[in-house]
Amino acid sequence: MDAQKQAEQLLDQPYWVIDPLPCRVPAEGGGQYFAVEEEWLRAPNIIALRRRFLSILLKLNCYFDVEVCRADQDEFVRNPAPRQMEAWTAETAASFLFLFSSQDSLITLYGGDTCMTVYHPSGRLLAILKKLVSAEGLFLWQAQPEKRMEERNLGEDQPE
Repeated sequence: MDAQKQAEQLLDQPYWVIDPLPCRVPAEGGGQYFAVEEEWLRAPNIIALRRRFLSILLKLNCYFDVEVCRADQDEFVRNPAPRQMEAWTAETAASFLFLFSSQDSLITLYGGDTCMTVYHPSGRLLAILKKLVSAEGLFLWQAQPEKRMEERNLGEDQPE
């Protein structure tokens, strides 16, 4: 299957979130999530966070082939050099798709976000990812389907 088509199909699948926080922040909760997020999006904090994401992606690429595409383009690059991936992820305003075709899984990294999203992770990819995310001091939690979220407390997404 064409990489672009596979990526588009995976965007409709269930997903997990790689995040500095252990679960979804409640919409009506207290605290100052937006002020904290704004601080995380400033240099040098966003640069440090992107480096942690890069570390996860490079380690995953040791186990699986990856095809990378800048979200505003159509061309996927298969197994780009680590330095190229470093240069791309350092572009904090840019967005990228990381397609793991053999696992039928997709990871997205969007500019202006403090998380990565993992769509349809295979069992093997998820098992490795849990260890890598933990080693980077981040959290991996499964998002709940939107219509079920309305029936639940938003803060009930469980960390892994």
